[in-house]
Amino acid sequence: MDKMQSSNGCVQNGTPSCSNGAAENGHGDADNADNGVALTQTNQEIVQLIGQYLKNEGLTRTCDSLINESGCCLDHPAATKFQQHVLDGDWTKADHDLQELRPLLGQSTNLLEMKFLILEQKYLEYLEDARVLDALHVLRNELTPLQHNTARVHQLSSYMMCSNTEELRQRTNWQGKGVRSRTILMNKVQSYLPPSIMLPPNRLQELLNQALELQVLRCTHHITSEGAALPNDTLLVDHSCPKSSFPLFTIQILHDHCDEVWFCQFSPDGKKLATGSKDQNVIIWDVNPETCTISLKKVLEGHNPGAAYISWNPDSIHMIVCGPDETPEIWLWNIETENFLKVNQSAEDALTCCAWNKDGSKFVVGGIRGHFYQCDLEGNILDSWEGVRIHGLWYRKDGKTVLASDAHHRIRSYVFEEVSDQHILQEDHPIMSFTVHKNDNLALLNVATQGVHLWDLNDKCLVRRYQGVTQGHFTIHSTFGGSNHDFIASGSEDYKVYVWNIRNEQPLAILQGHAKTVNCVAWNPVYHNMLVSVSDDHTIRVWGPKDKMPKPTVSSSNGENGTWNDMVS
Repeated sequence: MDKMQSSNGCVQNGTPSCSNGAAENGHGDADNADNGVALTQTNQEIVQLIGQYLKNEGLTRTCDSLINESGCCLDHPAATKFQQHVLDGDWTKADHDLQELRPLLGQSTNLLEMKFLILEQKYLEYLEDARVLDALHVLRNELTPLQHNTARVHQLSSYMMCSNTEELRQRTNWQGKGVRSRTILMNKVQSYLPPSIMLPPNRLQELLNQALELQVLRCTHHITSEGAALPNDTLLVDHSCPKSSFPLFTIQILHDHCDEVWFCQFSPDGKKLATGSKDQNVIIWDVNPETCTISLKKVLEGHNPGAAYISWNPDSIHMIVCGPDETPEIWLWNIETENFLKVNQSAEDALTCCAWNKDGSKFVVGGIRGHFYQCDLEGNILDSWEGVRIHGLWYRKDGKTVLASDAHHRIRSYVFEEVSDQHILQEDHPIMSFTVHKNDNLALLNVATQGVHLWDLNDKCLVRRYQGVTQGHFTIHSTFGGSNHDFIASGSEDYKVYVWNIRNEQPLAILQGHAKTVNCVAWNPVYHNMLVSVSDDHTIRVWGPKDKMPKPTVSSSNGENGTWNDMVS
């Protein structure tokens, strides 16, 4: 293509250019030349990004001043014309612009894809305007001859049968004729244009979001949001969450159990907590996210010889309770009606672990005597697997694969429907418990005499060995935490709770206060500033941010205070 020159004095030869303080072809900025401004390539790109942002925000005159003074161009003039014609719906001129841009596109397939997208929009707009013959002409004489994306062409032809605009928009998932859908089209088409010809849409915001996301990733105490967002985060200072906002401080100490507390687990909706104890009771607690406290809701009794493991159904209503070793039955509860069903195949069973299918329609139970069942909500056994001595269970996201840790220090996967199993990982010591990351790609193991290990389930390799925790042969349960599961917490036989950032093997914090082994910790899956731990000292501790701590002058009959001497390392 011949050298092209824009009206603002910017010389184009396939790429935006900058005058760098010198008059170019008689169009340079005299003041710029007097000032001796010489912009590097990087600085030219910064000017372009700022100019694009100003233009998008409607600050057109400011953008023009920036461009005139710097001598830089935002986009190639041909690309600018093309964009305007697309937004105006002038499809004939947009097609002519494409031919003008052809030498700058590189691969010819880009031009074909761009042309197809434009004709698709043109076709749909004709259909919306009830110009059926015009739409048919586009389909037969413009789209079909391209011989591109034939399956999509057939799908587009089916939209001719739509009886009205509402049906058309519903079937196509299309915004309808107008600036919104044309802007979406332009963003798609723009991805095929080199950035030297036209800047990617909202490029400055995209770069700033990436910077914020990286800062959030590096923040050692960030737990509360899925990611950074420009409207909610200041750009004037680096992102940093204060340590005081992390659940490191004792908010409550509860003594409602009268024996060792073995297990705790929040419901999937984050509104309830269940705790199981050697005293044969399961207590359901209501969660108050505003105060980071829990209050007693109901006591479920009769779990002889104790409640050692609890699994919530995804509906946060049904719940399975398992006992310790040698327990031949499980309890299937509806906590709203307080009705329960005992499930067991025979007195020879030892059912000590369980897991719900991700849709809540069935569950698996197993134990150390080789009993391994898949059951429905009524407790009917649907399938069984013989001879697998199991310590822990987990359903994967596909809804059919079950992970099971066994007596051979392994985790294997089982698919009942296909009667198939597969080796996943092997430890050298017993796996006391395990849980799986919400992304279904990582497993967190408590390993006898070794501590807490993180495995990659896809690559089947050990990722990290977390330091600090004391793990003997007691069953201790760890947990993932934070909105992205970027944190890990575990109990310990040295009476402490250890917290790690998932990327670092050294503990982020060590929480003290329990007087005996901490058997289990649970991180609220919805209200991420709440952590709970339970212990052989018969207590339940709720940990939260510093500003949720009870006032030291207030006394409490259930021991909620006395927390001011607790230490956070």
